[in-house]
Amino acid sequence: MNRTWTWCVIAMLSLGTAAWGQDKNAGVEKNVAALEEQWLQSQKTNHPDLVAPLLADKFVSTNTDGKVTDKAQSLANAKATKYDSVAYDDLKVTAFGNTAIATGGFKAKGTDQEGKPMDVNERFTDTWTKMSGGKWQCIASHASAVKM
Repeated sequence: MNRTWTWCVIAMLSLGTAAWGQDKNAGVEKNVAALEEQWLQSQKTNHPDLVAPLLADKFVSTNTDGKVTDKAQSLANAKATKYDSVAYDDLKVTAFGNTAIATGGFKAKGTDQEGKPMDVNERFTDTWTKMSGGKWQCIASHASAVKM
């Protein structure tokens, strides 16, 4: 095999591997976006049991006032919160191998876990990882208030 032919083969294999990686990431990103939509559906229907299997056992959430909660506390808060309206905007998911980062806007109205009226406008970042069984779960979530 001459040198030119060898370099052509290497280039073709490299491009094929890169394209396969992009296709794989696109599938992961679509899958994680669907999980984010399931999370949103749990809020729209005031049905937090829909989000429970999406959260890793060691899930941690940091809310807009800096309070950190684990999975059990987060689910208890979700059960006590009642939404009248909820929506995502600008949802984006970027995959990095077995990790994916979801970002977006979150707007909601309703009653918070303390029974107080809420009108929320936030940006969120959720970190997802592919667990050993192949299931994707959220391991961390962070929210920041949007100042108007």
